[in-house]
Amino acid sequence: MERINITRDLALSRLIYGMWRVLDDSDTSPERIRNKLDACLDQGITTIDQAAIYGGYQAESALGDALEGTHLRDKIEIVTKCGIVAPSARHSGVRVPHYDSSRAHILESVDYSLMAMRTDYIDLLLIHRPDPFMNHDETGATLDALVFSGKVRAVGVSNFKPHDWSLLQSAMRTPLSTNQIELSVVAHHGFTNGDVAFHQMNDTPIMAWSPLAGGALFGDDPATARLRQAISKFAVRTGFDSGAVAIAWLLAHPAKIMPIMGSNQISRIKSFSQAFDVPMDREAWFDIYTSALGHPVP
Repeated sequence: MERINITRDLALSRLIYGMWRVLDDSDTSPERIRNKLDACLDQGITTIDQAAIYGGYQAESALGDALEGTHLRDKIEIVTKCGIVAPSARHSGVRVPHYDSSRAHILESVDYSLMAMRTDYIDLLLIHRPDPFMNHDETGATLDALVFSGKVRAVGVSNFKPHDWSLLQSAMRTPLSTNQIELSVVAHHGFTNGDVAFHQMNDTPIMAWSPLAGGALFGDDPATARLRQAISKFAVRTGFDSGAVAIAWLLAHPAKIMPIMGSNQISRIKSFSQAFDVPMDREAWFDIYTSALGHPVP
């Protein structure tokens, strides 16, 4: 599988396995999670996306349980996120859900993530959401210190607008390496509002969360009926399923988009890489795009 260099020393698989809903599975045993990781590795998907808050602050521990006693950690890159504080589990005493990009919180969160996932380092740490109360000098210095310490190999952000990115980067010695944003055939506004253009201009790879629009492409929402029809027609013509077509649409863009794929079905995980085989030229891309817009381009 294609790999994307996000720093000189760290490359990620083009497709990323997301563990946001890993604990929604009826079977959350270490063996079951290992089977999912094996299904990913068989396709060359080596990058695993986590976050402190996933699974009510329990998903990282579930991954750690699966990794313990194996050599899987040496075969994968772990991405995790910090900065969201909600009244659950270890933050059960919190009165108000909030964001926290302070030095104390980031360091505490990283140490907890390392312990939970049974690892000595995190490959990529992201600030999960823009913090309107952020002290960019403090946050930037903390991220730099984590990289210099070796606890974290690279740092980036999630859901940041270009101005949020620029503010934080201005206080850092370490380059921010990626931004994880919502992108899909439904959530396509990033292609025209400057989000994608900013990172494409700076040659910064983008991670796309919810690349299948949270399943909206497979339901019966009237708002996406025309889009679903266009994708389904293309899928039938090319011999692929609609999910593969929607992911191929993202992969075809020149901005080095890395879709984060989430599923608890082993059979579905095994089919992720089919998206690379879907033919997607410019006209096909625009056929899907204009179906999403609901009208031809001007």
